[in-house]
Amino acid sequence: MNPTGVGIIGPGSWASISHVPVIAASPAFELRAVSTSRRSSAEAASARYGVPGFDDARDLIARPDVDLVVVAAQVTQHLEVISAALRAGKAVYSEWPLGNGLAEAEQLAELARTSGLRTVVGLQGRYAPQVQHARDLIHQGYLGRVLGTTMVGSGMVWGAEVASHSQAYWFDDSKGANTLTSATMHALDPFHHVLGELDTASANLVVGRREATVTEDGSRIAVTAPDQVAIIGTLASGAAASVFYRGGTSRGDNFRWEINGTDGDLVLTAAWGNMQVAQLALSGGRGTDTTVAPIEIPAAYTDDVPADLAPTPAANVARLYDQLARDIAEGTRTVPDFEHALRRHRFIEAMRRSSADGTAQRLS
Repeated sequence: MNPTGVGIIGPGSWASISHVPVIAASPAFELRAVSTSRRSSAEAASARYGVPGFDDARDLIARPDVDLVVVAAQVTQHLEVISAALRAGKAVYSEWPLGNGLAEAEQLAELARTSGLRTVVGLQGRYAPQVQHARDLIHQGYLGRVLGTTMVGSGMVWGAEVASHSQAYWFDDSKGANTLTSATMHALDPFHHVLGELDTASANLVVGRREATVTEDGSRIAVTAPDQVAIIGTLASGAAASVFYRGGTSRGDNFRWEINGTDGDLVLTAAWGNMQVAQLALSGGRGTDTTVAPIEIPAAYTDDVPADLAPTPAANVARLYDQLARDIAEGTRTVPDFEHALRRHRFIEAMRRSSADGTAQRLS
């Protein structure tokens, strides 16, 4: 098959270390164009990647050799550029979150639904080998019946400082990318992938730090987005669940996820709290074991990523692209799409309601 032509809108720091090297390593995809918000950066990206560069996303979308539009721009730009791409008949891979709030996500999901076009959302954490192996072990009965689970993590950003004013939007709740919508949901998607959906849940969303320092000039900015996210609930299976995500980092554990059952325990840990890019370690114990021990991940879970990408933040992105290539070749739709993203946005809205009025939300 001919490779799928890809155009990237917003080939900044994240896309440059994830999408670009993954596309370069895959025979199923080929980078055809890039688009940024300024002429100077578009020319720089064009020279760097050896493809045409544009300062107007519509020019990239209009190219006949671009089959898949990757949207890696700020969330506040998603509605406009994704809508334009879908209306132009292009498949779209949107970074998470899909939209700036539920209303935008609903609009984009409806547009994708009526167009029938292939869509992808960048919730790649579920493809981590440790997550996939843990899921299979549970299905094989390693834990017996799951009794409960506890996940604690750090957002790594959203702490006391932010490097530049260009990143300050993370702290503004109106901009759509914060500890709840980004770090927590990137972890909750694999959480649900492994254990199933939450049936009921309640949340406490707290703005712990009211100000942050912009290190490039020492100025202070107001923090309006919640940086302390506590969720407690019950899974559809009946198991108890607790999730806590903090903004910034911890001097303790930045990621720890325990899953406890009648016959055993599984523990996933990482030094980095953003689960979708973390180098995870899986441990387990069962039966007469008195502690958990490292579980070796079979090669079948890891041999689908080039060796130079495996230890990088691009690894799970590569696995998502690999599954997308299979979907395109086989006519299937298994990767997280805009309908999936809409369900996650509805969860976010439910947790906001819960925190505001103090009530548990039924999610099923």
